[in-house]
Amino acid sequence: MKETEVSFRRKPEWLKIKLPRGFKASQVVGMLNDRHLHTICSSGMCPNRAECWGNGTATFMIGGNICTRNCRFCNVTGGKPLPLDPREIEDIVTSVAELKLKHLVVTSVTRDDLPDGGAHHWATLIRRMHQEIPSVTMEVLIPDMQGREELLDIILAEHPDVISHNMETVRRLTPEVRRVADYDRSLRVLQYLRSKGAVTKSGIMLGLGETREEILQTMDDLRAVDCQVMTIGQYLQPSKEHYPVQAYIHPDVFDEYRLIGLEKGFRHMESAPMVRSSYHAEKHVHK
Repeated sequence: MKETEVSFRRKPEWLKIKLPRGFKASQVVGMLNDRHLHTICSSGMCPNRAECWGNGTATFMIGGNICTRNCRFCNVTGGKPLPLDPREIEDIVTSVAELKLKHLVVTSVTRDDLPDGGAHHWATLIRRMHQEIPSVTMEVLIPDMQGREELLDIILAEHPDVISHNMETVRRLTPEVRRVADYDRSLRVLQYLRSKGAVTKSGIMLGLGETREEILQTMDDLRAVDCQVMTIGQYLQPSKEHYPVQAYIHPDVFDEYRLIGLEKGFRHMESAPMVRSSYHAEKHVHK
């Protein structure tokens, strides 16, 4: 495997990020600011936001912008969230219509503070999208809902086109990187969603200190629960206070994992340094 020594400040050439620019990107940013909407594009410092915003797409984040878990890899603020804002759903539906999106990705902060984990908020948004803009396909990237099947059923009942839940990293590193999350619980969530007929998707980051064997085992674990789509990208440390990058993985290695994943039976594999969960998400909908 081709890896390089790393520091927080220095990155290899293949990890240079383009800033959002152009009329369409400005239009998206202006609309999000005017409506006080949150996107993981900004909160998660996604390296593809220039490409996506330039094409007039964005991954919206619901449930506010404060997460109850404060995972060490994530740039989303941790703490005590504010009450859910019902206007959030109305603003997202209106924005999707005005931006003329064809495919929508929605994620959320984890809301362990709520009795239903935010499941009914999720269901309301999906239902509104189906009712008002039925031509738009939709992927929902959900938290683990504490593994509670009755909460997953609330989301499943609204039939989003793809349901995604990220493993984020390999089993050994999960307790250190993901805090409250549990590797096996995430697998059970994906298995339950798939058993109910959902198109399922998951993703991991590389560069956290995982080994090749652990990456391949994670692929096998996902295929064992019939996960159909997988994304693999390079972890980029948001700040010096976050979990440190252990290695920058060469693009050739990502491409190798893409081919291995397809051989293992994933229907779609997105594997490259800049890949994030929502990258090329419109291609992952089952036609």
